[in-house]
Amino acid sequence: MDTESTTTRVVILTAHYRIVGNIGLLPGARVTDYLTESKEFFAVTDGEVWDLNGRKIAACSFMDVNRDHIEVIMPENAVKAGAGVALA
Repeated sequence: MDTESTTTRVVILTAHYRIVGNIGLLPGARVTDYLTESKEFFAVTDGEVWDLNGRKIAACSFMDVNRDHIEVIMPENAVKAGAGVALA
């Protein structure tokens, strides 16, 4: 493959979990474009899974996430408040 992806850290919210991890975006692509083009499952690397009470329940180098269960996805650097991520 001639095109290299760039790693983008995202926050994914589902009905039961908050997932923070990396996805590989093509240069200039948006997270929306990534989801539109992805299959039923997509890869998240260096991920953490948190329950909605803020308890970390898993950390892993790779996981597949089911696109149909995502309620919200956002680049971590776009989060200004909330979502349970550490903010600078």
